[in-house]
This record gives sequence, structure tokens and C-alpha cells, in this order.
Amino acid sequence: MLEAHRRLLAGTRLEAEGGRFREVQNWIGGSSYNPCSAAFVPPPPEHVPGLVEDLVAFCNDGSLPAVAQAAIGHAQFETIHPFVDGNGRTGRALVHLVLRRRGTAIRVLPPVSLVLATWAKSYIGGLTATRYQGSPESPEAVEGANRGVAFFAEACTRAVKDASDFELRAAEIEAGWRERLGRVRAHSGTDLLVSRLVGAPVLTANSAAVLIGRSFVQTNEAISRLTEAGILRLVTVGRRNRAFEAPDIIAAFTDLERQLSSPEGDTRSSEPTRPVPRRPVIDT
Repeated sequence: MLEAHRRLLAGTRLEAEGGRFREVQNWIGGSSYNPCSAAFVPPPPEHVPGLVEDLVAFCNDGSLPAVAQAAIGHAQFETIHPFVDGNGRTGRALVHLVLRRRGTAIRVLPPVSLVLATWAKSYIGGLTATRYQGSPESPEAVEGANRGVAFFAEACTRAVKDASDFELRAAEIEAGWRERLGRVRAHSGTDLLVSRLVGAPVLTANSAAVLIGRSFVQTNEAISRLTEAGILRLVTVGRRNRAFEAPDIIAAFTDLERQLSSPEGDTRSSEPTRPVPRRPVIDT
């Protein structure tokens, strides 16, 4: 957690604070001068190390379902607010650390954060509900925790659904690319590059060569063919600084972000990508 925070603040004006707990009192909302009118005041700095130790022990446990553990761990982190800055981003990264550790999302990052940001009012309400001051066994405390976890689970459900839809859309896009290309020799540079573009829609000849494990010459040939077919587009000029992008997949990803940032999930791009005619070239 500390290393993630150190990297987050690297190169910023607060770089010296990266990777270390705050030694001052902070607060959320209200005046910049004192916490009297703040919406929330985290614990005093001297309590932070012990509280984080407890949080880490909780996140390393495995007795709760993974989503519930991620929800509670995230809420506790934001309640502790252990850093002078970057608490929101580090707290969202903690969600994925928990899900990955529990085997729920090992190789993917479900876009939960975008949903939480979209449902900001409910998100803040869910966090606030977990901060009941009183006996943790009281009905009010249990109800508050349940409310926070339920909201987080709903956000995860929405994120997974939209991401699953995007996966299907990405497969359709790749199928369309292959239709444009016509016959492509299996395991050729073109074949390998088409299959990797969804995960790397912006690349250079060097990065593409590393990506597909082919020589620079073979990779350049594949890039040329994909550019001729309208699958890739040159985005920078210069012999040594050329970069290429796959506009179809970038547009689809932009649609995904717009869906996730829309409460009803119904926002789309106003200008769909124009189809490019198929070019039936045989790969040699």
C-alpha cells in the first residue's frame, strides 16, 4: 500500500509525502483553515499506523466473501484517510488488490471506480453509513455496514456487466478486422498483431515487435498491411517517432467509459467509426 502511494505521488509537488503516513490532521469538505465545518474528519495522525495495521490484517484474512471484504476494506481505508493526498486513488487500488488476492479478478481490473464516481451521492452515502459511532453490534451499525456493502456489490455488478459487454464488442471488432484483411496466414505477424490490438490499441513498431515476438522487419510488414486495411492509423509523423492507433477499439473503449459514467448506462458516442472497405490481400 505504501509503495503504491509512493509511486502515485512520484514527480508531484507532494513527492516527499509519498509512501508515508500523514503526520498532520486532515479533513474533507468545509474550510481550508480548520475542520469545524468539515463533512468528515478522519482520525488523528497518531492513530493512523495502528489503524492501518488492523486494516492490513483484515485485508489479508479470508473469512468474508471477496466483494464484501473489498467493500469494507475500501470503506475503512477512506475512513482512516492515512495520507496527506491520494487517499481516493490508493483506496480504489486497494479494492483491486483484495479482489486479485482472493482470486476474483486475477488478470483484469473491473471498472468499479467509474461506477462509484458516477453514483457519487450513493457512494458517499454508503461510506458514511459504515461510520456509525457506537457499538459495532448495534442494529444501526449492522444496517450501516450492510448498506455500504450492498451498494459496493451493486457497483461491482454494473461494472462487470458493462465490461462483459465490451469483451463481446471487442470480439466483434476483431472479427470485422479479419474480414477486412481476407486470408491471413496463421501465426504470421499480421495474425498475431490483430489478435493483440484490442489490448494494445496504440503502439509503435518497436512495442509491437515485443508484443508479438517477431522481428522489426516482420512487424513493420504487419503494420503496413493493417494500415492499408484501415485497421491502424498513423498518429505521429517522423521516421523514428511513428506511432499507430486502432480507432475502432479506441472508439469502443470510449463508449464503455461513457456508459460507465452514465447513471443509466445508455450514453454512446455521437459519431460511430466509419467502416473501411475490405481489402482481400493474401499474407506472405
